[in-house]
Amino acid sequence: MYLQAFFIFGNMKIQLSYVALALLASSCAGKLTYEQSIEQYRTEYKKGFLFDERAPLEAEDTADIQFYPINKSYKVIANLEFTPDATPFDIPTANGATKKYRQYGLLSFSINDTPVTLQVFQSLKLIAQEEYKDHLFLPFTDATTHLTSYGGGRYLDLSKNDIHDGKIELDFNKSYNPWCAFGEGYSCPIPPKENRLPIAITAGEMKFGKSIEH
Repeated sequence: MYLQAFFIFGNMKIQLSYVALALLASSCAGKLTYEQSIEQYRTEYKKGFLFDERAPLEAEDTADIQFYPINKSYKVIANLEFTPDATPFDIPTANGATKKYRQYGLLSFSINDTPVTLQVFQSLKLIAQEEYKDHLFLPFTDATTHLTSYGGGRYLDLSKNDIHDGKIELDFNKSYNPWCAFGEGYSCPIPPKENRLPIAITAGEMKFGKSIEH
């Protein structure tokens, strides 16, 4: 939908390429601890803003990107119920436009001892492109939204290739803000009400540390 459907239409291509480079670097450097792998992921995430002229941040601004402390309990395995007959629909975005998506499935898991379900989506525009045909988009809000995390919700990028025996890993330490968290004028998909978690996800990216003027 949004650095991740929206990033799909903003900087997602750059973002995904840097994540891929981070994973490749990890394998070449030997096995990292989980904490080290997330720190590396975050470093590459920040670099992704530097190579797209449309990006809302300059190099010096990335120092104000904030994250919750790394917490492995926010990496969970979800059961995936496929919904192949779901009807495509328009997701509203922050600038008033809409983007066409379809529900790919329902993710069920427990976090903080609370069972929850989230919808995961595919962008109809992206799945027509070979490099993004397996991309899955997971937008959500939670009890931190508007408080310590961005008010417009956050995203997780997933892949069909990570589905095994009807299960997929969700690592909320990799959740990130849409570009709308940093500036105006971007088409950031708004998480649907069905993806409003009743619990706090104190993992991943927090509110941006300062206002960026354009």
